[in-house]
Amino acid sequence: MVQPVGTSVETLPARSVLGRSRARAALIPDLLVEAQRVANNVFAGWHGRRRRGIGENFWQFRPYVQGENLAAIDWRRSARDDHVYVRDREWQASHTIWLWVDESPSMLYQSQQAMVSKQSRALVLALAMAELLARSGERIGWLGVSKPVIHRHAAERLAEALATAGEQAAWPDMKAIGDHAEIILFSDFLETREREATHFAAFRDLTDKHVRGHLVQIVDPAEAVFPYAGRIEFRDPETGHALNLGSAQTVRQDYERLFAAHTQLLADYCARLGWSHTLHHTDRLASQALQSLHIALSENPFEGVR
Repeated sequence: MVQPVGTSVETLPARSVLGRSRARAALIPDLLVEAQRVANNVFAGWHGRRRRGIGENFWQFRPYVQGENLAAIDWRRSARDDHVYVRDREWQASHTIWLWVDESPSMLYQSQQAMVSKQSRALVLALAMAELLARSGERIGWLGVSKPVIHRHAAERLAEALATAGEQAAWPDMKAIGDHAEIILFSDFLETREREATHFAAFRDLTDKHVRGHLVQIVDPAEAVFPYAGRIEFRDPETGHALNLGSAQTVRQDYERLFAAHTQLLADYCARLGWSHTLHHTDRLASQALQSLHIALSENPFEGVR
């Protein structure tokens, strides 16, 4: 008897575009609540330690001049030393952070070891990130869904746009990304070598515009540590092709080596571009990934290709 190795969380076939859109729309309200909870936890922890805010590497500050409007003072920046600073509004207007979540069928996978599907976790992380960015006064957009806005309730607006959005492209069109922007991509990054090479080339092109990227690799625990033995049928969620193994445990070492090499390839390429790479397993707390991403956004300024 062939053993199931996991489930697809949607009710319609994984290759049904309409089914995926409906599944996403049904998830959004609960995911937004969860995202706000995660964001609150992370924000409280960082605020209590008076750590640098998410956007502060991108603002230019100048000393406050007597007679200026007190509302222009950035009190959070000023609290770190004995000077009073004003945020440069022209610099603020030029900076944008773009979000994007992979909605390919492979993201719908959830093994028995995982808390949620990869797509659910990716959406929670993206919306939680939007909540934190909105609190910092960032301009936030969602590639293919929403133009950048500066709004305290940007996360809710993005959630509404996602709930009504139709079919999403397999990979985002990055032409809208302007100079000195940021992009955060949430995906499992499980691609063919040809597609992977195309994506890497696109990333490199973005660095010519001084764009800094952050790849958040969402992994089901069963994808990282091959837990299977005996006769197993593996089915590609995008093509439907099946692979039957009579003794799955015999390929464990080779599989784990290849998967680790794939993850390291992503990390190394990000390092060469001056980008960040965050690995997150869906059997772990979402707040862990959000904290790592927060650090990457706050403390690692763009340095260009190495």
